[in-house]
Amino acid sequence: MQAIYSKLLLVSLIFTCFLPATSVKESKHPLHVSTTEINFNSKEKSLEISCRIFTDDFENVLTKSYNVKTDLNKPSMQKAMDELIKKYLTAHLQYNVNGKTVNATYVGFEKDQEATNVYLEIGNITSLQKLSINNTILYDLFDDQMNILHVEKGGIRKSVRANYPSNALVVNF
Repeated sequence: MQAIYSKLLLVSLIFTCFLPATSVKESKHPLHVSTTEINFNSKEKSLEISCRIFTDDFENVLTKSYNVKTDLNKPSMQKAMDELIKKYLTAHLQYNVNGKTVNATYVGFEKDQEATNVYLEIGNITSLQKLSINNTILYDLFDDQMNILHVEKGGIRKSVRANYPSNALVVNF
C-alpha cells in the first residue's frame, strides 16, 4: 500500500512539473489526500490517532463548513481553531472497534510544513481485532478525495484506502 501511495505522489509531482505556471499557482497540489495513522498501544490500552491533512485544503473546508475565518498558523487563533477542528473531525471520522462504536478525544494539532497533523486518542481499548472507520474528511470539498488509513498493532502494519464517494475503511487483525 505504501508503494502505491509513493507512486501516486511521484506521478503527481512529475505531472505538476509539466503544467503551465498559472495552473500550478491556482492549484497548489493536484492530489487530494489525507492520511490517518492509528497505533494500538497495548500498554496504555488506547488507540493513538494522527490525521495528516494539507493545510490549505483543511482551512478551506473549515471556512466552508462553519462560515468563519480560519488560520491554522496564527497563535492567537489557536483556541478557536481547536474547536473547529474538533467539531469537523467528530463529524467526519467515526470509529467502531471490535464491533463497538467508540468516540475519540481530541488532543490537539500542529503545523508541519504544508500539512496539519491532528492528534486524537481512544481510551479503554484492551484488544484490537477489528477496526472500522467511516472517513469523509474533505469529501465536502473534493470529489476526487482519497483517504488512507494505516493501523499498527504489535509491529504489524496494515493499510487501506477509500476514494470518494466510498468512506468505509476496515482493518482486521
